[in-house]
Amino acid sequence: MVFADPGEALTRARALLDADPSPLDASVAHQVIGIWQRDFGDLRLALHHLRRARECAARADSADREADVLATLGVALVHAGRTREGLAAFERGVARGAGHTRARVLYRRAYVWWVLGHHREALEDVRRAVPVLRQAEDVIWTARALTLRATVHLALGSVERAEADFSAAEALWDTTGQEHDKADAVESRGLAAFRSGDVPVALRLLDEAEERYARLGTPTFMLNIRRCEVLMAAGLAPEALAEADAAIGKLDGIGGQSTRKAELLLAAARAARLAGDAHTAIARAALAVRLFAGQRRTWWETHARLVLIEARHAAGRGSGRLVADAAAVAGTLASFGAPAAPEASLLAGRIALDLGWTADAERHLAVAARSRHSGPPLARLTGWAAQALRAQAAGSARGVLEACRRGLDVLDDHRMTLGASELRARATEQGAELAALAQRASLVSGGPRRLLVWSERWRATVLSTPPTRPPADPELLSGMTAFREIAARAEAARMEGRPVPALEREQRRLEREIRSRTLHIRGEALGDGARFDVGLLLERLGDEVLLVELAVLDGRVQVLLCGRGRVRRFEAGLLAEAETEAEHVQAGLRRLAHPGAEARLPVVEAAGRRLEELLLGPAAAHLGGGPVVIVPPGRLHRVPWALLPSLRERVLSVSPSAGSWLRARETAPPPDGCQVLVRGPGLATGGAEVPELAGRYGCATVLEEDGARVLEELDGAALAHIAAHGTFRADSPLFSSLRMADGPIVVHDFERLDRSPYRIILSCCDTARLASVGADELLGLVTALLPLGTAGVVACSAPVNDAAVVPLMLALHKGLDAGLSLAEALRDARAAQPGDALHQATGWAFSAFGAA
Repeated sequence: MVFADPGEALTRARALLDADPSPLDASVAHQVIGIWQRDFGDLRLALHHLRRARECAARADSADREADVLATLGVALVHAGRTREGLAAFERGVARGAGHTRARVLYRRAYVWWVLGHHREALEDVRRAVPVLRQAEDVIWTARALTLRATVHLALGSVERAEADFSAAEALWDTTGQEHDKADAVESRGLAAFRSGDVPVALRLLDEAEERYARLGTPTFMLNIRRCEVLMAAGLAPEALAEADAAIGKLDGIGGQSTRKAELLLAAARAARLAGDAHTAIARAALAVRLFAGQRRTWWETHARLVLIEARHAAGRGSGRLVADAAAVAGTLASFGAPAAPEASLLAGRIALDLGWTADAERHLAVAARSRHSGPPLARLTGWAAQALRAQAAGSARGVLEACRRGLDVLDDHRMTLGASELRARATEQGAELAALAQRASLVSGGPRRLLVWSERWRATVLSTPPTRPPADPELLSGMTAFREIAARAEAARMEGRPVPALEREQRRLEREIRSRTLHIRGEALGDGARFDVGLLLERLGDEVLLVELAVLDGRVQVLLCGRGRVRRFEAGLLAEAETEAEHVQAGLRRLAHPGAEARLPVVEAAGRRLEELLLGPAAAHLGGGPVVIVPPGRLHRVPWALLPSLRERVLSVSPSAGSWLRARETAPPPDGCQVLVRGPGLATGGAEVPELAGRYGCATVLEEDGARVLEELDGAALAHIAAHGTFRADSPLFSSLRMADGPIVVHDFERLDRSPYRIILSCCDTARLASVGADELLGLVTALLPLGTAGVVACSAPVNDAAVVPLMLALHKGLDAGLSLAEALRDARAAQPGDALHQATGWAFSAFGAA
């Protein structure tokens, strides 16, 4: 019962001990309490009860009872870090037990071998146990043994064998009432899905397992560890670090298993390294190494040493000693048959390259490169990264580009299995190094055209296809409706000055639930196969339009000027300086949004001139007088491009990538689309432009209250003008929102449209703010719209003055009435505004995105 209904088992065991039981019954009761405390509570109490259980078994003169207790005690001792004592208890248990009992002891020793990282010994003990358990028709213990064998196979990289054992075990679990074991089986299937490269299914199964554990009231430390692995693979390293650290705190609070603490520290170290926090990674990994060493867990200790070396390298501590350490770790991992061995060889090669030890680097990289042809996607990516570094060291630009192409193709296939746009965007981080290597190689050997191709290869890839969503997900729709209602109630309470902690907690819970369900969605789209075509771009640009793509190599901006049949390259300033200047500009625009800040205008204009020098450099003199499309890197998405002197009075649009601009240009307007005008609450002007626009368009649909109705009308519209306050969520960009009377409309809502409006005008603050994630991806409202059928957006990247927005918007629509594009109409609307600081700043804050 302890794994079917843990709480009830604990209650009955305590009641039995209160009833003056026989030594045999007392042994069972103490053992049950020991198991409960070992797995769900205080390990010290577990050891106390298990020793009492053994004493009672000895008094009852039952060899099988004593053997069974010794096995449970052995597991507890190993989890307490007392490995030598634990293995000795197993030796006595195997010797005391016979037949069926001995098979159960062997299974538990196999589990301990797995915990210790002795996989071959674990498989041998399971091999001896399974036939006896099957012969005894012991369904529960046979299922446990098969689940364990599958888990060991996974640790050795044998995914197919693991899946066969998991399937066999699951069929057995279906015939039992062992609810905790069933939850463990679901968790194990999640691990198998992850090892086979299916991140969405892994996340779904782990969440299902967590729900099952929650119903039983049992802690989930192993599940925490596994979810950390999956979150890291999905590019969510900060979340993995937070989960690992929270689990460590909880484990310490109950005096739980030392083995699990070490594993959680290792997960936290990996997550911190991937999140760019090398010092936290070093601290966590060093402690994990000490714990694993004390527990005699060499397999785990070696993996922790790998992370420690990676973190030290990331912190700039490269040395000959570090090369030797990485090579030693690679050799040990290879002897274990561990899938991480190529990572260690790649690390040794990297550090050797940094030191200029080309011969040593080639030796280690050649070993790592062997993994490029087989295994899961991220293992093959490791191999192709090693191959690219080998080619770079050998001076072969062609070899670098081929390896980078093959590696990014592997990651493309993996990325397209992810249905959620957030996961697709974050997964690109794993290809950032390959993309950068290819850009450097093309800069040296291929000229501006090749650099443009590689700049596009790994930029804004999430926009290439719409996010995948199921045709109907009632629970997700219900969650979105509940979220909108709760958010509206919380906002209303805040406006009245009332505290809303309960509503905010419920809102955060619903956000987690919605996000979790979207991350479960598996991708269905294949990679589009069509590579970026420079010739097609130049053809579409013609002789009038110029496209300016900004690439960043080694921290410096490279300007690629495309148009008039050619691509030219210019070198501009440092990206870090441009980012700092852009923040100064944003601060200035925030001040200018309020009357009385006119003195800031010259300061902002001067910052615009400096931005132009840093971002365009000498290319600014070659722009001519025609329309310009700016393609900035993700980290510069908040630059108000119309502020730059050479761009201020021209037709100007912004696009996340050249490929995205081409797709927007080819997007046709809906043949029967209508105009939709939306006015949200809380605007200082009350959305004063909307009534006038309604009179101008005549047949336009005007909406003010119902967010669900707004979404229904937006689907397939030709033009949507939304006057509603925008809120950008840096912590969760897909919950950035537009405020409606009945609650916010968030990015997730727009992603569920069959087709978003052909043109959208977002007339309020912060609607163009985006989060830069992955290699060069952007998450936010504008980028959610572009893959869904929207060809052009006008939005704002800074706070603006509501009153000053009204004449700008009316002038913008006047241009659209005359048949102008969004970019043309916005240029003319700026020019038509009064020349005071307030109206100028308002015009600069808005940008046209796309090509409509």
